Formats: sequence, structure tokens, C-alpha cells
Amino acid sequence: MTSPAVSTRSASEPVRSGTAHWLRSYVMMTRWELGSLRLLLPLIVALQIVIGGGFALGIGLFFDQMPARNALFLATGVAVVTLITVGMVLGPQLVGNQKVAGTYDFLWSLPVPRTTQAAAWLTVNSIIAIPGMVAALVIADWRYDLSLQVSPIIVPAVLLTIGTATLIGYAFAHAIPKPMITQMITQLLIFTILGFSPINFPPENLPDWLVAVNEWLPFQHMAAVVRAALTEGLVDNVGGSYLILGIYAAISVMVSAWVIGRRH
Repeated sequence: MTSPAVSTRSASEPVRSGTAHWLRSYVMMTRWELGSLRLLLPLIVALQIVIGGGFALGIGLFFDQMPARNALFLATGVAVVTLITVGMVLGPQLVGNQKVAGTYDFLWSLPVPRTTQAAAWLTVNSIIAIPGMVAALVIADWRYDLSLQVSPIIVPAVLLTIGTATLIGYAFAHAIPKPMITQMITQLLIFTILGFSPINFPPENLPDWLVAVNEWLPFQHMAAVVRAALTEGLVDNVGGSYLILGIYAAISVMVSAWVIGRRH
């Protein structure tokens, strides 16, 4: 009686590595992520555009005449909200759906560098989020007759914001085993971002203790770096905001690496 064959890597077989292998793996993972959303992706992008533009218009209905400064906070804030919610709300929910559908473990079994999965996820989140951000800015600029002054730092500001949000969402979505708990956290984040973070309104609208709390959270700083790239005179110490976001991104990478290490 023969024993069943076991597939093992030969000792002489070279381990696939290097930049070319990483790039091929990244392209493959990006195609897989986009392919898995092929029916939903157009709808998700359209929904982000509607939400971003609709939110910019809807908030204005609360005011007969919105002051110019408040309108600038609202317009730039709505753009940031679209970036944050995709990375920290929609992204983790999609990971939760993968766990429920059973494709999550399949992805972990693929012979690709784990970093390519994170990079592919960041690429897909950017494809989803950036059109909504642009739509929100265009509609708000039309609605409130703003004087936005777009500077070249908008590129690193947007990339850092969506990158940090995605890494934070990536970290807790993979670290928490139960999709229902992930879902509850994303709902809490929506409540916190919209109601208690100075993204769509000036920080002075909040109590002093809540202003102090937000100094240690990433949301206000995400708004600060993007706002500094679109306006003048609304943001102070933007360098500190870049530093804090960098720290959050680094911590999220370490948490994700820890989760990956546990699965080996």
C-alpha cells in the first residue's frame, strides 16, 4: 500500500523573491481584488460620489447663509471623510465579507509576499475613494462659491490620508477574528468621525476636553494635511499632523505584521 503523495518544495527549488516577483504578485493581487468586486465596484464608486456630493449639499441646508470659513471647513472636510470611510469603514467590512464567504483563508494560502496583499488593498481603496473626494470638492466649490487653492502637496496629503486610513482599517480587520465585531467597530467609527471629530467644522466648536482628545486621534490630522493643501490660513502646524499620521501608519503596519506572523 503506497502512502499518499505529499506536495513539498524541493530543497533545490529556488525560492521566488526579488523585485520582479513582488511586482508580478502585486499585479496579480490587485487584479484579484478588482475581479472579486467586478460587479460591485462601479456601484461602490458611484455611491461614494453620491455620498460625497450629497453630504456637501445636504449640510448646507441647515444654514440660510453659510460663512465662508465654515464652507471651506465643510468642503474640505467632506472630501476627507470620503477617504477615511473607505479605508477605515468600507475596507474592513469587505474583509469581513471575505471571512464569511470563505475566500479569506484562500488569499492567505497564495504564494505571494504578504506586503503585496496590503499594497493591492491600498490601490483598490484609492480607486474607490478618490473619485468621491473629487466629486465632493467640485460640488462644494460650485455650491458655496469657494476659493480653493490647490497646491502640489495635495498628492502626498491624499496618499498619506488614504494610506493611513487603509492601514488602520487593514490592521483591525485582520486582527479581529469575528466579522460582527469588525462591523460594530466600523459603525462606531462613522459615529465618531461625523459627530465628534473636527473634520467638517472648526475645532473650537468642540469642548476643550474633546479638542484635547482629538489631538491624539488621527482624524483631525487627516483633515489638516488635506485642508492645508487646498486652502490657506485654516491650518497651523501641519508638520505635526504629518508626524502623527506617520506614527499611526507605522503602528498599523506593526499590528498587521504581527497578525501575519501568527498565521505562519
